[in-house]
Amino acid sequence: MQVKKTDLPDLLILKPSVFEDERGFFYESWNEKTHQNLQLNYNWVQDNYARSQYGVIRGLHYQLNPSGQTKLVRVTQGKVIDAVVDLRKGSPTYGQSYSIELSEENKLQLLVPKGFAHGYAVISKVADFQYKCDSFYSKEDETGIHPLDATFNIDWKIPSALIQLSEKDKTAPTFENCKNNFLYEAG
Repeated sequence: MQVKKTDLPDLLILKPSVFEDERGFFYESWNEKTHQNLQLNYNWVQDNYARSQYGVIRGLHYQLNPSGQTKLVRVTQGKVIDAVVDLRKGSPTYGQSYSIELSEENKLQLLVPKGFAHGYAVISKVADFQYKCDSFYSKEDETGIHPLDATFNIDWKIPSALIQLSEKDKTAPTFENCKNNFLYEAG
C-alpha cells in the first residue's frame, strides 16, 4: 500500500498493491495491520455501497460534530470524479477543494478526514461507490453544501444539462451559508 499526501492536510490517496495476471486481479482494499503500520488508525464502524448512473452528483455531504466522519472511499465499478472541501476552521486550506478521478481501473482510494465535505460525480455509464466510515450515520447531524457552488468551481466533467441532483442537494446551502463546527488541529 502506497500513501500519497495531497495539498490539503490529512487528505490522503491510498494505492493498494495489485496482483494481476491473465485470470484477473487481487488486492487488499483494507487491512487493519497494514493501516496501523502506516499510522492510519481508524475504527471503521460502517460500510456503505451506492450505485449510480451517469450524470449523478452526490454531495457535497458531511456530518457535523459530534458525528463527524472520516471516510475511506473507492470505486469498484465505473469511474467518478471525487471531490472534497476542507471545512476545518483554522486549516491553512480552509475552503479549498480537491478532486481526483477514482475508478475500477486505477483502484485508488481516498482517505477523507473529519471536517471535509465530500461528493462525487459519475462519469461512466454506471458506478459502484463503496466507503468505510469511522462514525455511524446521524440524520440529526447530516448536512451539506450545494455541489455546484461557484465558490469551489469543481469540474464534475458532466455537461450541466445532464447533471442529476437529489432534492436534498438541489436545496443545499452555499459554502457561505453552510453549517460548520469543525476546527483544524495540526497533527
